[in-house]
Amino acid sequence: MSLADFSGPIAIDGPAASGKSSVGQALARELGFAFLDTGLMYRAFTLAALRSGVAAADEGACERLATAIRLGVEADGDTRILLDGEDITARLRDPEVERNVSAYSAIAKVREAMVRQQRTIAASGRTILAGRDIGTVVLPNAPLKLFLTAREGERARRRSGQSAEWGTTQAHEAARDDIASRDRIDSGRLASPLRAAADAVIVDTSEMTLEAVVAYALEKVKCAAA
Repeated sequence: MSLADFSGPIAIDGPAASGKSSVGQALARELGFAFLDTGLMYRAFTLAALRSGVAAADEGACERLATAIRLGVEADGDTRILLDGEDITARLRDPEVERNVSAYSAIAKVREAMVRQQRTIAASGRTILAGRDIGTVVLPNAPLKLFLTAREGERARRRSGQSAEWGTTQAHEAARDDIASRDRIDSGRLASPLRAAADAVIVDTSEMTLEAVVAYALEKVKCAAA
């Protein structure tokens, strides 16, 4: 099978600010694939819950909300999320969403609802999905699984820079505290904890440029296509 015949899907996992979205988007452009940042779906649910006054501690209400909302996902190019017909993509990096997304993402029934939709998207064609449980839960049979990681300090530096792009500001120490907190919650939750799949290619991006990571990933795609 040639690279042109490789149809994926590709799973990219890793902790916050490890480079999943940047690498996934760039790799999708190189391959002509669709890209889905699954984390935005959990952010969309978080925004919906905050708007509705539904607390993460009320798992029953969260389950009902997860089945009631209409979540639209457009994965061509940059991922766009529609909530009940409203494009909320620009709101998904709001500080309140950032602070609460891990708590809502830990709810099993919320994850089940999101995973069903993610699998449907992946089955529709040549796709790259990025998240925290893609290789372990969403697409356990994906022919290529990448797990990106980086030192905590480096991830905090990246998140501080990203916050300016998103129209917010976050100091390095605040970013580091947020990342450490999310790592604890994401790795310790009972439902789909953050971990590398046994057959994932683990890539430490701490000292790598985006271009270098994408080039390495392309080599792994070629191996998977062979």
